[in-house]
Amino acid sequence: MKIYVAFIGGFQSDQTAIDHWLASAKNQRKDVIFDAYPFPNIKDSDRISSVAGFEDQFDEVIKKIQGSGADKIFIVGHSSGCAIADELNFRLGGDRKNVTLVDLDGFAPLPKQIADSQQVQAWYAVGPGGKGKSKNHSSGRIKYQATHATEDWSLHFSLVNKAATNKITQKNYKTEGYAGCIANLDFLDYK
Repeated sequence: MKIYVAFIGGFQSDQTAIDHWLASAKNQRKDVIFDAYPFPNIKDSDRISSVAGFEDQFDEVIKKIQGSGADKIFIVGHSSGCAIADELNFRLGGDRKNVTLVDLDGFAPLPKQIADSQQVQAWYAVGPGGKGKSKNHSSGRIKYQATHATEDWSLHFSLVNKAATNKITQKNYKTEGYAGCIANLDFLDYK
């Protein structure tokens, strides 16, 4: 079975951060085709601004998804990148019975953005022993049990980086969020 993942990073994720995630993901799952995109270089992270900032990339990403020939497709967003992933799923159009939309601690998809996707996964994280919740926990339905994080920002990043620790804060997440990245790919095996 051919599996394809299109991943969109969260607010202020740059190409370096995405390259760390992508290298880890490819190293872990050689049976999966991964493409990954940083968040647009814009100053706002609300749903409308996020989608507008990615406008010039939607057609290119859709072309890659459609040309992948994959039996199973995952469209994944983290944080504000969920707004982009949700919109990407909507714009993909056609039969989406092989598409899983994955929102990692970010915007929940609007009903029209879910369309006829095979599955929607909305994740949030909690720390060891249930200590702490990720920053956007109210939008999630699937719980990820982090191993090294207990604070809201570190838990937020544990959904993309299993190496996330409490060293990640609101002040340094841009540089620390993907540091030492071990890509969290639990969404691939969720049933």
